[in-house]
Amino acid sequence: MTDYFNPFSLNEKVVLITGASSGIGRATAILCSKMGAKVIITGRDIIRLKSTFDELTGKGHQMIVANLTQKESRKDLCKVISSLDGLVHCAGIGHRKLCKAITEDDVALVMNTNFNASVMLQTDLLSQKKLNKSASIVFLSSRTATIPTVANSLYSASKGALQSYAKCLALELAPREIRVNCICPAMVWTPLVLQDGVTEEELTSEQKKYPLKRYGQPEDIANLAVFLLSDAASWMTGSCIEITGGSIEV
Repeated sequence: MTDYFNPFSLNEKVVLITGASSGIGRATAILCSKMGAKVIITGRDIIRLKSTFDELTGKGHQMIVANLTQKESRKDLCKVISSLDGLVHCAGIGHRKLCKAITEDDVALVMNTNFNASVMLQTDLLSQKKLNKSASIVFLSSRTATIPTVANSLYSASKGALQSYAKCLALELAPREIRVNCICPAMVWTPLVLQDGVTEEELTSEQKKYPLKRYGQPEDIANLAVFLLSDAASWMTGSCIEITGGSIEV
């Protein structure tokens, strides 16, 4: 009998997922394990990270508590990684404040968490040659990078910066056939959407304005991440892919 070929499989690939303690990072880690990957998950909250770890399918996974905004924590993470076939940068925070009220501390907080941490982790992994040839790198960006909303300037700026960085990184790593892409979701039901006094009832009503009549679920984004990690996406790099439920707004 001929073996079935599945280009979407992650069988035996080693994949690192940041921000895996909740939301899209958690969903991506769980799905990657179901698709055969050996998953390394990291996050700051040990209790929530352990909850994700307990949901992983298969064996050979690793859980590493790390605060990626801290240099030593990033270096400690890199020390326990031998080599990677895939990497999904999901760690990040939300932030809403009118431009006139933004402080230097706000800029430092958002950019350090959403941009600097991912960039410097990527630098560490590359300088220590932790990425295998033909690996795949995925950054979680956002539709807000190109579609403005009131009081969302710093979050939007951080996600826009990720996209610009990822496109340059894709060019630099192309000679090694390492692919770099961004996922740009519209609204997704994660803990981030319930910040700043917005109620679940309000969001439930607002989501009906989307053509598909709902916001995304973390699993919707995880499905796209798995595709980008797989060999099925071997000719995709430098792309920023929108996944929006048909919405032309955020």
